[in-house]
Amino acid sequence: MLVVSKDLNQATYAAPSIVNHYAQLNLLQPAEQAILDLLKQQGAKLKMLDIGVGGGRTTQHFSAIASDYIGIDYSAEMIAACKKRFKNSAQHVSFEVCDAKDLSRFADNSFDFILFSFNGIDYTPHEDRLDILKEISRVGKSGGYFAFSSHNLQGIEKQFDLRKQLSFNPLKTYVNLVMAALLYFFNRSVSLIQIKASDYLILRDESHNFRLKTYYIRPKEQIHQLSEEFKDFRIYSWKQELEIKDKDELESICDLWLYYFCTIQ
Repeated sequence: MLVVSKDLNQATYAAPSIVNHYAQLNLLQPAEQAILDLLKQQGAKLKMLDIGVGGGRTTQHFSAIASDYIGIDYSAEMIAACKKRFKNSAQHVSFEVCDAKDLSRFADNSFDFILFSFNGIDYTPHEDRLDILKEISRVGKSGGYFAFSSHNLQGIEKQFDLRKQLSFNPLKTYVNLVMAALLYFFNRSVSLIQIKASDYLILRDESHNFRLKTYYIRPKEQIHQLSEEFKDFRIYSWKQELEIKDKDELESICDLWLYYFCTIQ
């Protein structure tokens, strides 16, 4: 199994080309829109922490429902981009350089809603991931909400299976096989058998040309990780606003990442 290197991943998110890319993004994914709509139904303005805010893609959407919005990222370059992008925003919007696994600057029970979008939690080592979940539970209010997205191991398993890359369309087959070959090349120590037997794995995928080490996890295992600190789980495919409610569908879904929306205990 690969070990996530924080230095490698953090250096990637400090690169000017990557920062500029994220600073141009402004659209919500369908699952994020579904979560935003759920929160709007609450009516009251929320104190919100937006973790891994990147270039501020989610800021304009979620800050509208917040009485106090704080965006944080461990990349100083990303935070600088946010401050520049939203320099004329309302006073309740602010940005800080902060690592998600150390939220000590925030008191217990500080936030009504915490968001960690764009799979940001997947670029930390396993133990850091567990620490992050505990920190989020600590700074979130009991009865408040936490939403995040994470890569789906069931999705990458399909891409490692060469038989499933074949299609009646020759061009599609070619593209699929090239991508599979790259996955095998950058993950030479990982086999399809190992993936099938694992609850989570650290892999190199196509993100930023295979520069990043990415955490992939099965939905069942992700719920297990969350169950000590969170409850009332809702799960969405990243590309749909519909909640996945069927257990069999959840155990077979092959979308490359999923959104989790839950209540803080």
